[in-house]
Amino acid sequence: VLRVYKAAVQQTLDILFLPEGREFLTSTDAVSRDSADRTIIAWDFQSAAKISNQIFHERYTCPSLALHPKESMFVAQTNGNYMALFSAQRPYRINKKKRYEGHKVEGFAVGCEFSPDGTLLVTGSSDGKVFFYNYHTSRIIRTLSAHKEACVSAIFHPVLPSLLATCDWAGEIKIWQ
Repeated sequence: VLRVYKAAVQQTLDILFLPEGREFLTSTDAVSRDSADRTIIAWDFQSAAKISNQIFHERYTCPSLALHPKESMFVAQTNGNYMALFSAQRPYRINKKKRYEGHKVEGFAVGCEFSPDGTLLVTGSSDGKVFFYNYHTSRIIRTLSAHKEACVSAIFHPVLPSLLATCDWAGEIKIWQ
């Protein structure tokens, strides 16, 4: 073990290294009735110090974080049935003009990811569908009825970007072209 980072929260749901690796983000389920601080925490990699715990102010957990491959942005899947877009540079401001809505999370740890070229954002949905969003307009451009159970992950192949893998709550994995 090289370092230990203590968030003093319930559980960490996801970890996302920012470009160059000097900082990283974690998402937690530390949401209470009257406070949403610590939902997304920014950390300094070298010192293990918290940089910010005031990034996301809504009262939803964020089970998944994804970094845009070309722009200094990241997205957080929320349990509020939308994905929120943030700057990946301090002070990590939310883009209040863009929300990726239409899919359902309903308590599942649904993942999200950008396409390798950064033009698409893909996510699963608790109703078994896969949603493709245009990154720039935040509009749904396609849905697939992928699974009978909740689709908890959709991820592009790293070498063959026309392939997409999905999986559901029951353990079924599908490859799509």
